[in-house]
Order: sequence, then C-alpha cells, then structure tokens
Amino acid sequence: QVHLRESGGGEVQPGGSLTVSCKASGINFSLNTMTWHRQAPGKEREWVASITSGSTPDYVDSVKGRFTISRDNVRRTVSLQMNSLEPEDTAVYYCNTMLRGTNFWGRGIQVTVSS
Repeated sequence: QVHLRESGGGEVQPGGSLTVSCKASGINFSLNTMTWHRQAPGKEREWVASITSGSTPDYVDSVKGRFTISRDNVRRTVSLQMNSLEPEDTAVYYCNTMLRGTNFWGRGIQVTVSS
C-alpha cells in the first residue's frame, strides 16, 4: 500500500538549481525517516540525503552545502532543493522510506545537468 512518487526533475545548466519532491501515501508519514537516493548511468545507486521524523537532515559529503532536504508532514511530502548543480549530479533521483524493515521506492525522476 506504500506509494511514493517523485516530481520536479528536468534539465538545468551547471551552477543552476532544481528541486525534486516526493509525495507519500500508505504510511504514517510523520513517523518515518525519508531519504533521497540517486543512480547515474553505469553507477550503483547512491544515498544522497535523509531527514528524520524530527526533521534532522543528513547528506552525503559530495552534496553538503549545496542540497537541502525538507519535509512537510501536512502535505506528506519530502523535497530536495539542489543548488550549484554540477554535471556529476546527473542521475535518476529516487525517493525512499523503510517500513517494518522493507524499503519502498518511487519510480525515480531524471535530473540532468548539462550545458
């Protein structure tokens, strides 16, 4: 019954900004840690950011200072604001949460950083 759906992807130039969002259903959203992962072509899926039920964020070192994760428990959404984007950020971005030991994923959304 858990459903996650990303939105807001697209293509931007290096140095630009983009925000991806994820809307969740089927979970008690306010109690769940939410995460963003990404997967570039030919690469393994990589954890990017997480935010706890208490809104404590964490990030992979490569995006610290550039990305900001946030959540809205009323709208049941988690967002990732991405600034100063680099070509290396190009990937499919996935929303994720865990419920009773099982990972749930969104479909993924493409983010392309190119001139």
